[in-house]
Amino acid sequence: MKQSRRIALVLIFSAALIATGALILKDHCPASGFAFSRERRELHRLKNRTAIPQPADFDNTVTLQKMLQAGDEHTRWSATRAAKVEGYVVSLAKGPIELSNCYVPCNRDIHIHVALRPDAPPTEQVVLEITPRMQEWARQQGRDWSEESLRSAMLSHWCSFEGWLLYDSPHAGESENNAPGRAGNWRATAWEIHPITDFAIKGVK
Repeated sequence: MKQSRRIALVLIFSAALIATGALILKDHCPASGFAFSRERRELHRLKNRTAIPQPADFDNTVTLQKMLQAGDEHTRWSATRAAKVEGYVVSLAKGPIELSNCYVPCNRDIHIHVALRPDAPPTEQVVLEITPRMQEWARQQGRDWSEESLRSAMLSHWCSFEGWLLYDSPHAGESENNAPGRAGNWRATAWEIHPITDFAIKGVK
């Protein structure tokens, strides 16, 4: 009986520690997240940018059509630039728990898959992401960027998006542009707009 009580107390104490740690990290996760290499820390910092792009930051050559263009794309654009694209929102959902967000379950990116037509397969879809930091920024501006609100407003609609360009290199091998014809490809390109810093609903085109 004493052994069972001791185990229960240890489990309760461990759960309390984990919950407390998650609450602290929710508001104090560094921009570099959790990372084990300089390259991954830098990638996380790019993902977690909160600066709003200014007019001079935008690369006006970027379009959804060009993001879908086949061929070597590693140096196609620069992650120091921003972009504006338009397309159909094919799907929208919370992303996985990630090291870039300190592995906190309630801090998850929102993945928005955009294509040129509403019935496009995954290999013709571009991934755009809203980060927890930009959700909080929007909340402070009086805007609701929650998953539920965005799904209701965007899904199956033609929308415009703007934000920072990001080459999400860990997913390059799962994208059609980099691994053409590979079984299991779930995206067209490793280039993203991540984070999204603004968007507009254009309606059903």
